[in-house]
Amino acid sequence: MTIERSNPAGLHATPGYHHVTKVEAGQLVFLAGQCPLQESGELAPGGLSGQTAQVIDNILLALASVNAKPDDVVRTVIYVASADRDDLAAVWTQLNDSSLGLAFSTASTLLGVAQLGFPGQLVEIDVTVAL
Repeated sequence: MTIERSNPAGLHATPGYHHVTKVEAGQLVFLAGQCPLQESGELAPGGLSGQTAQVIDNILLALASVNAKPDDVVRTVIYVASADRDDLAAVWTQLNDSSLGLAFSTASTLLGVAQLGFPGQLVEIDVTVAL
């Protein structure tokens, strides 16, 4: 498998991700939007930071289930239930500083949204993997 990440000339500088991710892979894996739910089905405590930590753990478990690593991720979409740019920046920073950080060096989108699927849910992440 080959993954090429680039930032073409003429596009703005990024805070760590790449504008273009080109993949030659034998298999693509699409993770369902990973929510901040614990194995029990309960929402993780700790507000935005605690929920982000749970989503990171959930993604790492899902990746391991298909023998994938964070650097096999080729696309992420991060949803944060907030219009506050500081909240979005805090999630971005926490993700990049985590053991999942390499997953966010690829093509990524960060969105502030009005609401997510579970009551009290503040973050969700879609992940695409190339193997």
